[in-house]
Order: sequence, then C-alpha cells, then structure tokens
Amino acid sequence: MTSTFPDISLSTERLVLRPYDEADIPELVEMMNDELVTAWTGVPWPYTEATARAFVTGAGPAERRSGRGLVLAVTEMLTQRLVGTVQLQNTDWRIRGTEIGYLTASWARGEGYAGESVLAVVRWLFASQGFERVELRTAADNTASQQVAQKIGCISEGVLRNAGIIRSRPHDDPQGPWAETRTDLLVWSLLPEDIDDADEAAARAGAYGSGYGSGYGDDYGTDHDGGHRGHAGYSTAAHRR
Repeated sequence: MTSTFPDISLSTERLVLRPYDEADIPELVEMMNDELVTAWTGVPWPYTEATARAFVTGAGPAERRSGRGLVLAVTEMLTQRLVGTVQLQNTDWRIRGTEIGYLTASWARGEGYAGESVLAVVRWLFASQGFERVELRTAADNTASQQVAQKIGCISEGVLRNAGIIRSRPHDDPQGPWAETRTDLLVWSLLPEDIDDADEAAARAGAYGSGYGSGYGDDYGTDHDGGHRGHAGYSTAAHRR
C-alpha cells in the first residue's frame, strides 16, 4: 500500500502553508510568469490560467494522492497573499526521505519567506512524519537558492555534473527566445540533527524573532515535477537548472 502525506496546513509566525485552491489561480499565474521563475524552473512559459488550473486541480493534488510528494501554497498570514510554493517530491517511504523545492513571488523576495517556509515543512517532516532525510538541489549558478540552503543549515554533499537544465535568453536580446542549456547541480541535505544544530546557532546569533525576515536571501529552490517541471524553483529537483 502506498504511503501518502496528510492533507495538512502549517503555520509560522508570518506564514500559512496550505493546499492550493482555485482562488489562488490569478496570483499563481502572476507569480509563475516572472522571468527568474522561468529561468530557474521548468514551468511552461508563458504560464497561462489554463496551466495554473491544471496544476491546482490536477497535478498538484495528484502528487499527494500518489505518495510522490506534497504541494503547498505559501501565504502571508496577515494579508493572505500568495508569496510562494513549497513542494516535496521523489519521496521514498521506505527510507523516509524526500526532496524539497521552493520558490518565492518576485514582490516578496528578500523577506526570508523561502527559509521560513522550508524550515516549517522540514520540522514537520522530522517531528510528525518520522522522516530522516530531506534533500534539495540547486543549479550551480543559483546563488540565491544556495544562500537559502546554507542559512537553514543544509549540508553540502557534492555535485551532479551536467545533471540539470536551465533556461536563458541571449545577452544581447533580453526579449529574445528562451533557450535551454545544461548545468551542474549542487546537492544539499538536512537530517534531524542538522535542524537542532541550526536552531542552536540561530539562537546564539539572534537570527530569529524580529530579525527572521531578510536573513534567508530568497529564492528558487527546486524544481518540482508534478505535471509541471519545476514548480518550485531550483533548489531542488527535477528539471534542474
């Protein structure tokens, strides 16, 4: 019998993480049509309302039902605005390990939302779901995503050479066509003891509380498959950039 994640919502001091619903579609379309999202993930471009609806009503929920992973919308607690996505994928229930990816809306970058939301999911996985390993992958040139991984205490494990695909436009034509190129992927991981160590270090450095915000350097953390390649960035996963 296939194991599956529960249909849950999580909250932090500033954020609510919950399943997507159809009311999120307009904000999802806006978020996914950002050029950096297009570059660092494998999502369709342009990202249409039909694409978003298929993800929200079909591919996203199917990830959870199949046991492969979980897709969560990240919203501000006070405004309820959509600020990003966190996605689990390639889950191995026997070893209790999964891969995590994330992305942040352009208007919300620099506020530490990526790190805050990823840590919320990771802590839940370790404390409530009995997981022993969370992996993420970042494109070699995606320094923003690498900063997130470092800030939340991830351990660098090595390089997957030429294992990902990213998109770019000609330097002399910023409005030109997107072209796919291959890239190395950096592999990072978190174990339960890493979270404990990171919490202790953050407490000593005063990284939480009112200063939680801008310390995580946002953003694209992974790429999720779920029907759309790379619904969470390039911090992890599938079509890696």
